[in-house]
Amino acid sequence: MLLLTAPSAIARYRLGDEEIDSVDLKALLVSRGLRVPGEVYRRLAAGARLSPDPLTCNCLILPDGTIVQLTDLALHMSYVRSAISWDLLRQLRYFRQLTTPFSLGLTPAGRAQLLHEGRPVTVVSFPPPSAFYEQRTSSGLPFRGNAVLQGREWLSFQCLWPCAYACAGEPCQYCYSGGVFASLAKRGRPLPPFPTPDDAAEIAAYAFGHEASVTSIQITGGSTYDTEAEYRLITRYLQAIDRRVGRENVGGETVVYATPPKQPESVDALFAAGADRVSMSFEIWDEDLARVVMPGKARAVDRARHLECLEHAAATHGPGSVCSNFIVGLEPAESCLEGAEYLAARGIVPIASVWIPFGRPVLGSMRTPDLDFFRRIKRGLAGIYERYGLEPPGGTGLNVCMCKDVHRHRQAILAA
Repeated sequence: MLLLTAPSAIARYRLGDEEIDSVDLKALLVSRGLRVPGEVYRRLAAGARLSPDPLTCNCLILPDGTIVQLTDLALHMSYVRSAISWDLLRQLRYFRQLTTPFSLGLTPAGRAQLLHEGRPVTVVSFPPPSAFYEQRTSSGLPFRGNAVLQGREWLSFQCLWPCAYACAGEPCQYCYSGGVFASLAKRGRPLPPFPTPDDAAEIAAYAFGHEASVTSIQITGGSTYDTEAEYRLITRYLQAIDRRVGRENVGGETVVYATPPKQPESVDALFAAGADRVSMSFEIWDEDLARVVMPGKARAVDRARHLECLEHAAATHGPGSVCSNFIVGLEPAESCLEGAEYLAARGIVPIASVWIPFGRPVLGSMRTPDLDFFRRIKRGLAGIYERYGLEPPGGTGLNVCMCKDVHRHRQAILAA
């Protein structure tokens, strides 16, 4: 049951005996997924960007505008079973840990509503329908599987080149794509095709020309050992997009995720090529845990180099120009917030994406944290953003990140 719907306020809901807000609800939905009956797809698809294809990055929108990743658990698991290798198939024994109390249904008037254990929680909406995923570039590369629309505003390239750590047999445990790359490399199989800079520019041109609400771009590749080559490649993508779209036509921001380079000054080239922000992500602050969960990354980039690059970018391009992502749910809340505070004090924006366990276990488990954990992260981040005057990327936020939602509602969160 929706308790508060004022557009300028954070919405509140009832889950059984518990009252929660939109950030709480988003964290639970992202980490647990939900189930969507076929009738919901059939009834709503004509008027909403909603598809039973997991590659189309569905999202739902809560009454206060909070964007939430919509992972249909049954369809996602079916896709994983059909797409993964025999190495990853062995992880299916963990799937019994994946249950969700959430589902989507329809009101008598035909609107979508979120249910918790079969009881109505709130009416939800979706972005408008789109032909984006039906398109191909002039080279024949399908948009679907190579770029996604996140929420209303983001065009995201989620994997523009392979992860060298994964191909060397040391993927991060939480990364589904890394697991696929590691399996293919182990079996001597070819990697999938990746968008070229021209492909990415063509996709961006279509998005900015046909998707009225798209304002921002997110560029992500895989981690590499040769960071100088990686930065030259990123520059080529940025320059190609600039030629096709025009930097002045990106009304939001362009955020680039990159490996910390060996020379901190190399980051400057990304800003010069059009990046508004650069994220060099820790993912896990606890060094001992990071060495276990992210063996390749922890071995290739030590903490001193990581911090040096982040601090150089913040000092050179200004506080808030550089970010670092934490995957919320992989380490204790105290450790995650310690890292967020340390970075924020140096002008570096901590980003918080919620761990999605669907596909790969971490430390032998796919169980996600409870509500109290997410609330501690929420309160801690709200205080950090308020104290240091830092703002995460985007206007209404990304599908799986809770940081922008916390920032938007930080005063209400702190007051509560």
